[in-house]
Amino acid sequence: MSKSTKWFLIIFGVLAFIGITFFLLFYLMMKSVGERMEVVTTGYGSKIAVVELRGVITSSEEVVRQMKKYRENSSIKAILLRIDSPGGGVAASQEIYEEVKRTRDGGKPVVVSMGALAASGGYYVSCGASRLVANKGTLTGSIGVISEFLQLKDAFDKIGIGVKTIKSGRLKDAGSSARKMTEEDERYFQALMDDVHRQFMAVVENERHMKHNDVLKLADGRVFTGEQAVDNGLVDTLGTYEDAVMITAELAGISGEPSIVKERRRRSFWDGVFGDVGESLSDLKQEILDRPVLSYRYVGPY
Repeated sequence: MSKSTKWFLIIFGVLAFIGITFFLLFYLMMKSVGERMEVVTTGYGSKIAVVELRGVITSSEEVVRQMKKYRENSSIKAILLRIDSPGGGVAASQEIYEEVKRTRDGGKPVVVSMGALAASGGYYVSCGASRLVANKGTLTGSIGVISEFLQLKDAFDKIGIGVKTIKSGRLKDAGSSARKMTEEDERYFQALMDDVHRQFMAVVENERHMKHNDVLKLADGRVFTGEQAVDNGLVDTLGTYEDAVMITAELAGISGEPSIVKERRRRSFWDGVFGDVGESLSDLKQEILDRPVLSYRYVGPY
């Protein structure tokens, strides 16, 4: 074997080793993305699981999965649902509420601890719990429905863009940004809004044991502070997160300090490098692409 051949094989081997090593590292890093691990954060007694609902509600899948998991786990004595959300999609909010209610009615206590904001869909979800706890300055309530439509017809006309729509069904393109909304379109969408608003109020009436007229007075989209919400019967009691933990333990019959169990996503290499960028892109996607047509969502400043 010539000297040049030997050097070629050595260099090839080194490059192959580097390539395989890089591939394995890349594979392991990608495999870790999204993996979740369960950790006990504090305490030493019987277990309470903490499930978090944060940000705009665009999907019910993750919260429902955790609620079901902890409901079926006999070592978990109760669930503390921490909510810091302006609400979101009607269907997603309703699905989470039903899962919370199913857990409560199945005999496992669920306590809601409200953070800075638990409004609209965030409040809808809360109604399924055994006990609602808010801070004094929590913003909650916002019992109402909203839908926003882009109106681009005038802008299209100015820049010479036309849209040709072929449809069957008079209202099939109602809400299209390519044409102005007619009075018939507005009546159609208002009827939808009124119906899902009625559904929201019915849940509040039933879960908070309130009269229809009393709920109607509060169901105009306003938010209330925690103190106002307690006075109006929308929330059970004022308290911090730690207070909510103790209330949850009491409902579960746990003496002493409970163990707090929660899921945490394993932080990958990519999270460290691109974490902030990824979160920003995710927020932008939620705001633009994932916005549902019908929303139990608070749109004020927060």
